[in-house]
Amino acid sequence: MARKTVLIVGASGVVGAAAVERFLASAEGWDVVAVSRREPPVLVERDFRHLPIDLRDAESSRRAFGALSEVTHVVYSALFEKPGLATGWGDDDYRQINDEMLRNVLGPLTEDAAAPLEHVSLLQGAKAYGFHLGPMPTPARERETRHRHENFYWDQEDYVRELADAGGPAWTVLRPHLITGGSFGVAMNLPPVIGVYAAICRERGLEFGFPGGPAAPWESTDSRLVAAALEWCALDPAAHSETFNVTNGEVFGWRDLWPAIATALGLEPGGDTPRRLATFLPEAAAEWRALARRQGLREPDIANVLGESHHLADLVFAHGMSEMPPAAFESTVKVRRAGFADCMDTEEMWSYWLGRLIEARVIPGPEA
Repeated sequence: MARKTVLIVGASGVVGAAAVERFLASAEGWDVVAVSRREPPVLVERDFRHLPIDLRDAESSRRAFGALSEVTHVVYSALFEKPGLATGWGDDDYRQINDEMLRNVLGPLTEDAAAPLEHVSLLQGAKAYGFHLGPMPTPARERETRHRHENFYWDQEDYVRELADAGGPAWTVLRPHLITGGSFGVAMNLPPVIGVYAAICRERGLEFGFPGGPAAPWESTDSRLVAAALEWCALDPAAHSETFNVTNGEVFGWRDLWPAIATALGLEPGGDTPRRLATFLPEAAAEWRALARRQGLREPDIANVLGESHHLADLVFAHGMSEMPPAAFESTVKVRRAGFADCMDTEEMWSYWLGRLIEARVIPGPEA
């Protein structure tokens, strides 16, 4: 059997790190090339190749990717986000940069390296259904007409479709919802934010309560589940030239989930304590630095733990809203019918990833 090499782009991110672990642990015997400016935070026993490439640098990208003639599959999970997250989602440069980053990877692989590319996976999300602009269909289904708004999702998808039509690699688009994993200092991952919030509450003797507003039911997707789907769609022709929603397979409410989160962090859940985490947490930078040094945590700079994810927290927690936000549910019937039926308990997911962050000394544990 010919050896397969997967190029995982955005390997230090929440999906990329999980994908590195998944492909390295697979019985398929993948060779893994991980691309990210930081070393991926993974627990692995097998060796892999790490390339610290700035995807916005077209020339260095061309040199690096043009030399990778062994790559057979690409998992593209890189994402450029602007400070404040949602405030930049409608900007022209936000769309342009994300489009160019993908082209800086696939262009050299298909033109210079003449790599034997078989398949490319892209990631989208609920913004494909206009979630950031207003109510979306319930449930959102992949067969619906493309939502009419400017979005780099469409630019990237059209590009891989064009490559496939010209005899290039097959493609699959996955649409997970509120991905949760173990990366920190990234644009969108909530466990590090909640871990820091819990630590500051403990330091100040505050109740560890839900900090948001009238939170609607949510869905989430464990990054390990996304990684499993990425391997599935790389190997199964039934997934090629298709778009699939991927979620844990259940809905949850933040207030109902809060006791499990508190237990994982060794705290008692408190009553509602509305706080805008995008300001509350950065204002606690000095407290975090002292706490991190006292407890031997790996990152004393709070900004390097949060990334931009505290802005995501305020969004999904509906902080400051007076009315319940619209529901955002994605149907997973299509992906299950195609052959991928994995699911995840959301409480177990949160306990697992908080435990990983505690073990890695990113956030303090129950003994703190």
